[in-house]
Amino acid sequence: MAARVAVILHAGTESRDGLARALHSVLYTKELVERGNEARLVFDGAGTAWLAAFKKGETESTKALGRMFEGLKELGVVYEVCDFCSGRFGVREELADEPMSGKYMDHPSIADLVEEGYQVMIL
Repeated sequence: MAARVAVILHAGTESRDGLARALHSVLYTKELVERGNEARLVFDGAGTAWLAAFKKGETESTKALGRMFEGLKELGVVYEVCDFCSGRFGVREELADEPMSGKYMDHPSIADLVEEGYQVMIL
């Protein structure tokens, strides 16, 4: 039986720990999908800045993560960005063409994900 997993990236871009969490959010999502599971990636909180960093690709790490993220999109992975947090963390304009979510008080709805049968993993 295939699982449904929502991987939520909250970690910011300012630390090595944040980089590790960003890497693993993409890695875990990729592995889940490759094994026939349904996975969704949510950029929330300070994690919204990672998607902007992936798009800019200013460092070797963000270039590599950006390529990995593009591979997820090619696999058909659904992803979303917190509307409120992208503004609060100053990346909304850079992410204007990305799928924004604001179902619950301008944030992605965790309750919707759970009700849709997703297990929630927060990094």
